[in-house]
Amino acid sequence: MYAPERQQRILEVARAQGRVEVLALSTDLGVTTETVRRDLTALERRGAVRRVHGGALPVERLEVEPPLATRTSRNAEAKRRIAARALDEVTTEGTVLLDGGTTTRALAELLPDRSGLTVVTNSIDIAAVLQSHEHTDLYVLGGRVRGRTGATVGDWLVSALADVCVDVALIGANGYSPSRGMTTPDQAEAVAKRTMVRAARRTVVLADSTKAGDDHFHRFADTESVDLLVTDTDLDDDTAAELAAEGMAVVRA
Repeated sequence: MYAPERQQRILEVARAQGRVEVLALSTDLGVTTETVRRDLTALERRGAVRRVHGGALPVERLEVEPPLATRTSRNAEAKRRIAARALDEVTTEGTVLLDGGTTTRALAELLPDRSGLTVVTNSIDIAAVLQSHEHTDLYVLGGRVRGRTGATVGDWLVSALADVCVDVALIGANGYSPSRGMTTPDQAEAVAKRTMVRAARRTVVLADSTKAGDDHFHRFADTESVDLLVTDTDLDDDTAAELAAEGMAVVRA
Protein backbone atom coordinates (compact mmCIF):
# COMPACT_ATOMS: atom_id res chain seq x y z
CA MET A 1 0.00 0.00 0.00
CA TYR A 2 1.43 3.38 -1.04
CA ALA A 3 1.60 6.28 1.43
CA PRO A 4 -1.35 8.24 -0.10
CA GLU A 5 -3.55 5.11 0.03
CA ARG A 6 -2.47 4.41 3.61
CA GLN A 7 -3.17 7.97 4.68
CA GLN A 8 -6.60 7.90 3.07
CA ARG A 9 -7.37 4.70 4.96
CA ILE A 10 -6.22 6.29 8.23
CA LEU A 11 -8.46 9.29 7.61
CA GLU A 12 -11.46 7.06 6.87
CA VAL A 13 -10.94 5.16 10.13
CA ALA A 14 -10.51 8.40 12.09
CA ARG A 15 -13.78 9.80 10.75
CA ALA A 16 -15.67 6.55 11.32
CA GLN A 17 -14.39 5.90 14.84
CA GLY A 18 -13.80 9.44 16.07
CA ARG A 19 -10.07 8.88 16.65
CA VAL A 20 -7.17 6.64 15.68
CA GLU A 21 -4.34 5.16 17.75
CA VAL A 22 -0.82 4.62 16.52
CA LEU A 23 -0.39 1.06 17.82
CA ALA A 24 -3.72 -0.14 16.44
CA LEU A 25 -3.00 1.41 13.04
CA SER A 26 0.45 -0.16 12.97
CA THR A 27 -1.10 -3.60 13.47
CA ASP A 28 -4.00 -3.09 11.06
CA LEU A 29 -1.85 -1.66 8.26
CA GLY A 30 1.14 -3.93 8.79
CA VAL A 31 3.64 -1.06 9.08
CA THR A 32 5.87 0.29 11.82
CA THR A 33 4.67 2.80 14.38
CA GLU A 34 7.15 5.31 12.94
CA THR A 35 5.51 4.99 9.53
CA VAL A 36 2.10 5.62 11.12
CA ARG A 37 3.43 8.69 12.93
CA ARG A 38 4.81 10.07 9.65
CA ASP A 39 1.43 9.49 8.02
CA LEU A 40 -0.34 11.29 10.86
CA THR A 41 2.09 14.19 10.57
CA ALA A 42 1.35 14.41 6.86
CA LEU A 43 -2.40 14.37 7.51
CA GLU A 44 -2.03 17.05 10.18
CA ARG A 45 -0.13 19.29 7.77
CA ARG A 46 -3.04 18.91 5.34
CA GLY A 47 -5.41 20.00 8.10
CA ALA A 48 -7.25 16.66 8.13
CA VAL A 49 -6.40 15.51 11.66
CA ARG A 50 -5.07 16.87 14.93
CA ARG A 51 -2.27 14.88 16.60
CA VAL A 52 -2.88 13.86 20.22
CA HIS A 53 -0.93 11.62 22.57
CA GLY A 54 -0.87 8.14 21.09
CA GLY A 55 -2.91 8.96 18.01
CA ALA A 56 -5.00 11.62 16.29
CA LEU A 57 -8.50 13.10 16.03
CA PRO A 58 -10.28 14.08 12.81
CA VAL A 59 -10.74 17.84 12.57
CA GLU A 60 -14.51 17.32 12.39
CA ARG A 61 -14.41 16.35 16.07
CA LEU A 62 -12.79 19.68 16.92
CA GLU A 63 -15.51 21.92 15.53
CA VAL A 64 -16.89 24.68 17.72
CA GLU A 65 -19.83 23.60 19.88
CA PRO A 66 -23.03 24.54 18.00
CA PRO A 67 -25.23 27.23 19.56
CA LEU A 68 -28.48 26.42 21.35
CA ALA A 69 -30.69 27.61 18.49
CA THR A 70 -28.96 25.23 16.08
CA ARG A 71 -29.17 22.25 18.43
CA THR A 72 -32.86 22.83 19.15
CA SER A 73 -33.84 21.88 15.59
CA ARG A 74 -31.64 18.78 15.45
CA ASN A 75 -33.35 15.41 16.09
CA ALA A 76 -36.34 17.24 17.54
CA GLU A 77 -38.71 14.27 17.38
CA ALA A 78 -36.24 11.95 19.12
CA LYS A 79 -35.67 14.55 21.82
CA ARG A 80 -39.40 14.82 22.45
CA ARG A 81 -39.66 11.05 22.87
CA ILE A 82 -36.68 11.03 25.22
CA ALA A 83 -38.20 13.86 27.26
CA ALA A 84 -41.54 12.06 27.51
CA ARG A 85 -39.84 8.89 28.78
CA ALA A 86 -37.63 10.85 31.19
CA LEU A 87 -40.74 12.38 32.73
CA ASP A 88 -41.35 8.98 34.34
CA GLU A 89 -38.15 9.53 36.36
CA VAL A 90 -39.46 12.73 37.96
CA THR A 91 -40.87 12.18 41.42
CA THR A 92 -44.44 13.28 42.21
CA GLU A 93 -43.03 15.25 45.12
CA GLY A 94 -39.43 16.10 45.86
CA THR A 95 -36.52 17.90 44.24
CA VAL A 96 -35.46 17.76 40.61
CA LEU A 97 -32.29 19.25 39.11
CA LEU A 98 -32.55 20.13 35.42
CA ASP A 99 -29.36 20.75 33.49
CA GLY A 100 -29.32 23.14 30.53
CA GLY A 101 -29.85 21.67 27.08
CA THR A 102 -32.41 21.16 24.34
CA THR A 103 -33.61 17.74 25.52
CA THR A 104 -33.92 18.83 29.15
CA ARG A 105 -35.83 21.90 27.95
CA ALA A 106 -38.25 19.58 26.15
CA LEU A 107 -38.69 17.78 29.47
CA ALA A 108 -39.34 21.07 31.27
CA GLU A 109 -42.18 21.78 28.84
CA LEU A 110 -43.83 18.53 29.95
CA LEU A 111 -43.45 19.03 33.70
CA PRO A 112 -46.81 19.37 35.49
CA ASP A 113 -47.36 22.31 37.83
CA ARG A 114 -47.92 20.67 41.20
CA SER A 115 -47.40 21.36 44.88
CA GLY A 116 -44.54 19.55 46.55
CA LEU A 117 -42.32 19.63 43.48
CA THR A 118 -39.13 21.69 43.56
CA VAL A 119 -37.10 22.29 40.40
CA VAL A 120 -33.52 23.56 40.43
CA THR A 121 -31.92 24.59 37.12
CA ASN A 122 -28.95 26.41 35.66
CA SER A 123 -30.79 27.08 32.39
CA ILE A 124 -32.28 30.46 31.57
CA ASP A 125 -34.57 28.85 28.98
CA ILE A 126 -35.87 26.24 31.43
CA ALA A 127 -36.42 28.89 34.09
CA ALA A 128 -38.47 30.90 31.58
CA VAL A 129 -40.58 27.83 30.78
CA LEU A 130 -41.30 27.12 34.45
CA GLN A 131 -41.56 30.65 35.85
CA SER A 132 -45.34 30.74 35.24
CA HIS A 133 -45.95 27.57 37.30
CA GLU A 134 -47.88 28.68 40.37
CA HIS A 135 -47.39 25.59 42.53
CA THR A 136 -43.89 24.38 41.61
CA ASP A 137 -41.01 25.86 43.60
CA LEU A 138 -38.36 27.07 41.16
CA TYR A 139 -34.71 27.77 42.04
CA VAL A 140 -32.26 29.22 39.49
CA LEU A 141 -28.55 28.60 39.97
CA GLY A 142 -26.36 31.66 39.57
CA GLY A 143 -23.07 32.02 37.76
CA ARG A 144 -21.63 33.10 34.44
CA VAL A 145 -24.09 32.54 31.60
CA ARG A 146 -22.64 30.77 28.57
CA GLY A 147 -24.24 32.40 25.56
CA ARG A 148 -23.76 29.27 23.46
CA THR A 149 -25.87 27.12 25.82
CA GLY A 150 -27.84 29.62 27.91
CA ALA A 151 -26.66 27.81 31.06
CA THR A 152 -24.85 29.14 34.12
CA VAL A 153 -21.42 27.79 35.01
CA GLY A 154 -18.59 28.68 37.36
CA ASP A 155 -17.82 29.01 41.06
CA TRP A 156 -21.19 30.47 42.04
CA LEU A 157 -22.96 27.39 40.70
CA VAL A 158 -20.52 25.01 42.35
CA SER A 159 -20.86 26.80 45.70
CA ALA A 160 -24.65 26.82 45.50
CA LEU A 161 -24.76 23.05 44.97
CA ALA A 162 -22.18 22.22 47.65
CA ASP A 163 -24.80 21.88 50.38
CA VAL A 164 -27.68 20.70 48.20
CA CYS A 165 -29.06 17.18 47.88
CA VAL A 166 -31.71 16.55 45.19
CA ASP A 167 -33.72 13.42 44.50
CA VAL A 168 -32.88 13.21 40.80
CA ALA A 169 -30.64 15.14 38.40
CA LEU A 170 -31.53 15.09 34.71
CA ILE A 171 -28.39 15.92 32.75
CA GLY A 172 -27.64 16.56 29.09
CA ALA A 173 -24.50 15.31 27.34
CA ASN A 174 -22.71 16.14 24.09
CA GLY A 175 -21.36 12.63 23.79
CA TYR A 176 -21.25 9.24 25.49
CA SER A 177 -19.51 5.91 25.08
CA PRO A 178 -18.87 2.74 27.12
CA SER A 179 -15.17 3.54 27.49
CA ARG A 180 -15.29 7.28 28.19
CA GLY A 181 -18.68 7.78 29.81
CA MET A 182 -20.39 11.18 29.50
CA THR A 183 -18.50 14.03 27.84
CA THR A 184 -18.81 17.66 26.77
CA PRO A 185 -16.44 19.97 24.84
CA ASP A 186 -16.40 22.81 27.41
CA GLN A 187 -14.48 22.59 30.68
CA ALA A 188 -16.80 24.90 32.63
CA GLU A 189 -19.84 22.93 31.49
CA ALA A 190 -18.12 19.71 32.56
CA VAL A 191 -17.47 21.08 36.05
CA ALA A 192 -21.10 22.21 36.35
CA LYS A 193 -22.46 18.84 35.22
CA ARG A 194 -20.06 16.93 37.48
CA THR A 195 -21.22 19.00 40.45
CA MET A 196 -24.86 18.28 39.58
CA VAL A 197 -24.17 14.54 39.50
CA ARG A 198 -22.59 14.74 42.96
CA ALA A 199 -25.57 16.67 44.33
CA ALA A 200 -28.11 14.03 43.26
CA ARG A 201 -29.25 10.79 44.82
CA ARG A 202 -30.01 9.54 41.32
CA THR A 203 -28.64 10.69 37.95
CA VAL A 204 -30.40 10.34 34.62
CA VAL A 205 -28.71 11.42 31.37
CA LEU A 206 -30.84 12.49 28.40
CA ALA A 207 -28.97 12.16 25.10
CA ASP A 208 -30.05 11.02 21.64
CA SER A 209 -28.34 8.26 19.67
CA THR A 210 -26.34 10.62 17.42
CA LYS A 211 -24.14 11.33 20.44
CA ALA A 212 -23.17 7.68 20.95
CA GLY A 213 -19.46 7.08 20.49
CA ASP A 214 -18.77 10.81 20.28
CA ASP A 215 -16.13 11.40 22.96
CA HIS A 216 -15.53 15.08 23.65
CA PHE A 217 -12.62 16.70 25.45
CA HIS A 218 -14.00 16.76 29.00
CA ARG A 219 -15.58 13.85 30.85
CA PHE A 220 -18.08 14.78 33.57
CA ALA A 221 -19.27 11.30 34.59
CA ASP A 222 -18.29 7.70 34.07
CA THR A 223 -20.96 5.10 33.35
CA GLU A 224 -21.03 3.88 36.96
CA SER A 225 -21.96 7.39 38.15
CA VAL A 226 -25.06 7.43 35.95
CA ASP A 227 -28.11 5.41 36.99
CA LEU A 228 -29.96 5.64 33.68
CA LEU A 229 -29.38 6.79 30.11
CA VAL A 230 -32.54 7.72 28.23
CA THR A 231 -31.90 7.76 24.49
CA ASP A 232 -33.82 6.93 21.30
CA THR A 233 -34.54 3.73 19.42
CA ASP A 234 -31.80 4.35 16.84
CA LEU A 235 -29.13 3.35 19.36
CA ASP A 236 -27.83 -0.04 18.23
CA ASP A 237 -28.14 -3.14 20.39
CA ASP A 238 -24.39 -3.68 20.75
CA THR A 239 -23.72 -0.18 22.09
CA ALA A 240 -26.69 -0.41 24.46
CA ALA A 241 -25.39 -3.73 25.78
CA GLU A 242 -21.86 -2.37 26.20
CA LEU A 243 -23.16 0.62 28.15
CA ALA A 244 -25.26 -1.62 30.37
CA ALA A 245 -22.27 -3.87 30.99
CA GLU A 246 -20.38 -0.85 32.30
CA GLY A 247 -22.95 -0.40 35.07
CA MET A 248 -25.56 1.95 33.59
CA ALA A 249 -29.16 1.14 32.71
CA VAL A 250 -30.23 2.14 29.20
CA VAL A 251 -33.76 2.92 27.99
CA ARG A 252 -34.54 3.59 24.32
CA ALA A 253 -37.64 5.69 23.73
